Amino acid sequence: MDLNAIMATQLSDLQQTVQLNVLQNAMNIQTTTAVQLLEQLPEQPQAVHPFKGTTIDIQV
Repeated sequence: MDLNAIMATQLSDLQQTVQLNVLQNAMNIQTTTAVQLLEQLPEQPQAVHPFKGTTIDIQV
């Protein structure tokens, strides 16, 4: 192999590594942002069941 081919292969590997690192960092930032948004949501009140605990169904 000549020097140009070796350098081209190494450059290609380096570009792929940088792309993967950038993608990983972007995903981490998005995950952190999503968690922060979920933590900022107001707490939802518990829904009351319309008849649970108030009626008794007796069937034979």
